[in-house]
This record gives sequence, structure tokens and C-alpha cells, in this order.
Amino acid sequence: MAFIPRIFAPPREHFFLLGPRGTGKTLWCRHRYPDALRIDLLDPRTLRELAAQPERLAELVEANGARPQILIDEVQKLPALLEVVHLLIERKARQQFVLTGSSARKLRRQGVNLLGGRAAQKHMHPYMAAELGQEFKLAKALQIGMLPMIWAAADPQETLHAYNGLYLREEVQLEGLVRNVGAFARFQEAMSFAHGSVLNLSAVARDSQVSRKTIEGYLEILEDLLLGFRIEVFTKRAKRVLAAHPKFYFFDAGVFRVNRPAGPLDAPSELDGAALEGLVAQHLRAWCDYSRGRHELHYWQTRAQVEIDFVVYGDSGLHALEVKNSRQIRSEDLRGLKAFAEDYPQSTRYLLYRGKERLKRDGILCLPCEEFLLQLLPDRFPR
Repeated sequence: MAFIPRIFAPPREHFFLLGPRGTGKTLWCRHRYPDALRIDLLDPRTLRELAAQPERLAELVEANGARPQILIDEVQKLPALLEVVHLLIERKARQQFVLTGSSARKLRRQGVNLLGGRAAQKHMHPYMAAELGQEFKLAKALQIGMLPMIWAAADPQETLHAYNGLYLREEVQLEGLVRNVGAFARFQEAMSFAHGSVLNLSAVARDSQVSRKTIEGYLEILEDLLLGFRIEVFTKRAKRVLAAHPKFYFFDAGVFRVNRPAGPLDAPSELDGAALEGLVAQHLRAWCDYSRGRHELHYWQTRAQVEIDFVVYGDSGLHALEVKNSRQIRSEDLRGLKAFAEDYPQSTRYLLYRGKERLKRDGILCLPCEEFLLQLLPDRFPR
């Protein structure tokens, strides 16, 4: 796979680099740290040897003292190694430890303290449009998503199906995370209908044919595997009665597509609309992680069903965004943003749509979605 430079800027100290499989963590590390000692825990022999004798890691580090970094790939496969890493850091080892992982579940469940705060937690996301530049095409992104391994595949659709099956087989079934893999597969399909919607776990439980309590556990697994995320309602200094439940998104538009069944009763515009909203969500989430300072992604909805798809709040300001899968702007499309402006006049407001013109109506900047995504860079919003 050809290497495309990433926007992600790593810290100088030790850090975890978390992200779903296929986001390009290993490829990025190889280019960023070409002289690192690399320990790949996906290699069965390496995993077996270190599992039998975790302290062997200290011997490897000591024998490679000239290496500037120690890179451990898929560290969640052997959390016991973190005890050795912690000891080496305490001994003031000169090397920087870079620890990649595609699941936070084992690290958290086995009581690992993530090195007592001595290593930052960073995330790598699918491509942002700005990273692809002229190669980015909105229509393509809505169909196959933005995962580097999918974007570069000869047959993206086939690779997407294989990717989805890989997680179900290797992360869910082999790790024994659920007793009934079929029920979890039904849950993933049910969650595809919840993508971009206020979460109703009772409805998901009915569609999955399991109990609500089981669904709560499944959702936790999905988030621990970094395959989905929730965003909460923006409530700071709220002047209205707001919704109480979060919204859910798959981490990538392509992964949403491959989990969402489509048939003759499914309108293409409906699927494209959900995929478009998810594509914007994953970009804003990456933007929050890659930007300096602290930022949070929310949505806004009143009890009267006045809604804004996304609110970004943090050191850079307050930004409200509405996403429409249409080529024309109607007056009702601006309703939620106008209501938000009444409560938060200091906010900057955007309507993203599928048209071609930049417009400004009632203080709202209306931008073609493709243009917005291409201009979205860490630390600043398009103007």
C-alpha cells in the first residue's frame, strides 16, 4: 500500500496509538520511525515467546540500546508486556515507547493502568479528505469510506466485507467476547439502522432478538473495538429542554455501508444521507483528536425536535453544523441553526450540502460538503 502522509502529529514522549485495524497505524510508524525496534504481536511466534516470558522484552530493549524507539504493534494482544514497559520507563530507558493497539478492551478489562499516566493516549482515524487532496472524491468516500486499506484495495467492496468478517471472527469470536456470534452479527446490522440517530436500545434489542442488557454489553464491545462511538447532547448553559440520549455512529462510512442491508425498499438517497452524516462525523472526530487543545463533539436537539447534527466545542470556539444530502438549500434546512444562534450567538454556523455554491444566509455559511471536508485541517475551521 502506497504511503500517504498523515496529519497526525505524535508526541515526543511515550504514547499509545489506538485505532481500528486498517487505519494505517503500522505503516505510519514504519515511515515515522524507520530505525525503531519493532515487535509485532500479530506474529504468532513473537506473541508465543513473549507470552511465555514477558521479561524477554527487557533483554531485547537492552540489546538494542542504539534504537531511538521501541515499537510494539497490537499491544492489547499481550497486556502483560505493559508491566515490563512500565519498569523500563521507571529505569529511565532512553528509548521512546510507541504502543499501537486496535482494541482498548483488554487493556481496560485486565486492569492495566496504561503506564500510570506516563504514556499519552493518541488516536489514528481513517483518512481525512485533506490528507488525500485531489485523490478525494466524495461519491467514492460515501460508498467505501476512508480506511486506508480499503481506499487502496483493488476491489474495495470485497475488501470491506472481508474486513467486517475479520473483526467478527478474530476480535469477537476467537477472543470469546460474546457467546452467540450470530446474535452479535444481528446486533451490528441493527446498529446500522441506528447510525446517525438518537440511540434507542430497546428498539435495537427487539431487532437483534436479544435482551436490552445484552445489547448494552454488545454496544460496549463495539466501542471498545473502536468500531463505533456515541456523541452526547450539547448542554452547556442550555436555555431549552433538550434531548437526553446520545447518537451513535460507526467509525467509518464504509463500515456503516457494509453492515447496512440494502434492498428494493431502501431509497439510495436515504443510505447516502446517513453515510454523508457519518462521513462528516468521522472527520470532525478526527479533527478534535488532531487539533491542539481540548475539543468535544456533540449534537443538539430540543424536546420540540429542533436539531443540529453536530456541535464542536473547545479551545478553538463553538461551531454548529447541519448536514443535508441535497443540492438545494431550503429555508427549513436553516431552522435548527437559527434556533441555535438565538441561544449561542457567539457560535459559527455551517450548513453542508451537496450543491456547488458557497452562500451565506442569515449569518450561516453554506458550503459544498466536499469543499468543507477538503479544507478541514487541525486547529482551524474552513471560512
